[in-house]
Amino acid sequence: MSGTKAIFITVRSASTRLPNKAYLTINNKKTIEYVIDQAKKSHLSDMIVLCTTLNPEDDELCNIATKNNIKYYRGSVDDKLDRWLQAAKENNIDFFVTAVGDDLFCSYELMDLAFEQYERNDSDFIQGDGLVSGSFTYGISTKALAKACQIKDTDQTEMMWVYFTETGICDVESLENVPSLYLRSDIRMTLDYKEDFLFFEKVIKSLAKNFNTRDVLSFLDENKEVIQINYFLEDAWKQNQVSKTTLDLKS
Repeated sequence: MSGTKAIFITVRSASTRLPNKAYLTINNKKTIEYVIDQAKKSHLSDMIVLCTTLNPEDDELCNIATKNNIKYYRGSVDDKLDRWLQAAKENNIDFFVTAVGDDLFCSYELMDLAFEQYERNDSDFIQGDGLVSGSFTYGISTKALAKACQIKDTDQTEMMWVYFTETGICDVESLENVPSLYLRSDIRMTLDYKEDFLFFEKVIKSLAKNFNTRDVLSFLDENKEVIQINYFLEDAWKQNQVSKTTLDLKS
């Protein structure tokens, strides 16, 4: 399977539980830049696109993208699906892996596994099952995304996966060939609360400058008390995600 492959880093300035979290700094680097750093390690991505909104408050995110030599796209504030579709069209992208701006330790290794799977299977939608929270989100083909945009009847698509997994519009696959070290549910690596920031701060300040997700997991195995800084929030975070998930389809 050929075609242009990308990593979409999805991020907005607006946040309620942890205000301006994309701009918080650890070791003189903004949190969003750690996501960019991990995405840049991918061997198989043709480009990285920071996907943000038209809100003036997101101007700084575009400046950060430019500073870090990656592309950016500005689109709908609430309609994540449309924002992705327009970014894909503008850059002639056939398949992309999503990286959430909250996931400072996202794994380029898992992203590359998704790209390889797309090449093998011409995949529509790839999800991670049983992976460390914050290590991987989704791989999505632009053709499947276009179908999702055609059937949705809302512009509130922040929680977007149900338009692929619950509608039958595409084949849904689990990420294949995942190394066993990623198959665990006792670690939380996403930035949504103050305790999450304290977790990231502790880990980053304990590692060498050019770390990857494997380095993070090794450190946590040797320092299990660090896991407890924020893991107790995982259930509440998941429940909040579920409570905001809706499926609104055209009749």
